[in-house]
Amino acid sequence: MNNLESLPLVIGLGELLWDCFGDERRPGGAPANVAFQANQLGCQGAVVSRVGQDALGTELLDFLKQQQLSTDYIQLDQTFPTGTVTVEFTNANDPQYTIHEQVAWDHLEFNGTLAELMKQTRAVCFGTLAQREETSRESIHKCLASTDSDCLVVYDINLRQDYYDRSWIERSLSAAKIVKLNQEEVGILSDLLNLTLGDLKQFADHLQQAYEVEAVCITRGAAGCLIFTCDQEYDIPGTPVEVADAVGAGDAFTAALISRRLLGWPWEQAALFANRVGGLVASHSGAMPVLRAEFEKLSQEIQIR
Repeated sequence: MNNLESLPLVIGLGELLWDCFGDERRPGGAPANVAFQANQLGCQGAVVSRVGQDALGTELLDFLKQQQLSTDYIQLDQTFPTGTVTVEFTNANDPQYTIHEQVAWDHLEFNGTLAELMKQTRAVCFGTLAQREETSRESIHKCLASTDSDCLVVYDINLRQDYYDRSWIERSLSAAKIVKLNQEEVGILSDLLNLTLGDLKQFADHLQQAYEVEAVCITRGAAGCLIFTCDQEYDIPGTPVEVADAVGAGDAFTAALISRRLLGWPWEQAALFANRVGGLVASHSGAMPVLRAEFEKLSQEIQIR
């Protein structure tokens, strides 16, 4: 990693797994997707996770190395296998996930190496799914507690199946500076927190006041996104694309938003770029398409405006 020290370090903290589409499988896991895309977007992406000592784990590590991501912080588990998820589609925009249990990333262990790494990171993205087991949940929060005060901590709520609990979510909200979720998750979270709010702005205001969140980002698929900061609201329209599959598109959005905020881009410009990056990934199959050149061209186009 020494030759990359000048680039901002962005950590994807949580699940690393295989998305299985029938007879085909592709690398995935929301935090791993964010790190992968951050690496393509001009940052130093690194995955903090755990895989099994098995062929699937070796294949994942080899893939990440080929894409110039560090695997130094991916632990090997002698007991539990590498994680897998079965992905099925009712349509290309609506992937359905079956997330298999008792896998390696459920057992992430906090240690001195991770404590030192977290002190160096400029941004870290984590979610809810990897907190379903106590071992990984506590390790994630110890990692977050080890970051410096200026670290951009992003909580992508990313609710999957029934792997969430109010206490986990509230603890995570309190640890975050930016919270990202989709419109469906707004409804679930409002019910979970017993909120009776009239609109999305009131929802965002509640998160900011109750949990000291600096910004709330609500994605709306093809309709774009809304971003609420302490004093501004941004309504960013979407750009139509022909969707191949939506797997990983939201994670690419998150990575793009993080990368441009680290570069000092204003919220509106960063969100516009993030929308376009998410759409570009949705127009390709799988969560980790190689699009480095396309991202750079898009960045230049939006920066010129």
